[in-house]
Amino acid sequence: MKVHKGDTVIVISGKDKGAKGKVITAYPETSKILVEGVNRIKKHTAVSANERGASSGGIVTQEAPIHVSNVAVIDSDGNPTRVGYRTDDNGKRVRISRKNGKDI
Repeated sequence: MKVHKGDTVIVISGKDKGAKGKVITAYPETSKILVEGVNRIKKHTAVSANERGASSGGIVTQEAPIHVSNVAVIDSDGNPTRVGYRTDDNGKRVRISRKNGKDI
């Protein structure tokens, strides 16, 4: 997967189109990512049996995963770009911006 934890991304389609955020978690097996402040949902949680005295139940707002195809990585210039790969001098794969060729 070309998007990693810690990348800054912009949403390019869906209800949050245009929103920017940092990737919190990546789920490569489902090709989804969790982006900070994007795709927020309300989850209804019940008070668990061992916490009856605590007010942990109620409606909680949290981020939901979004598919990788709906986001674009922000490069060092601040522009959305596709991600490519090149091999550096040590033989390691390095992610590069397809727009300007710089390392991400």
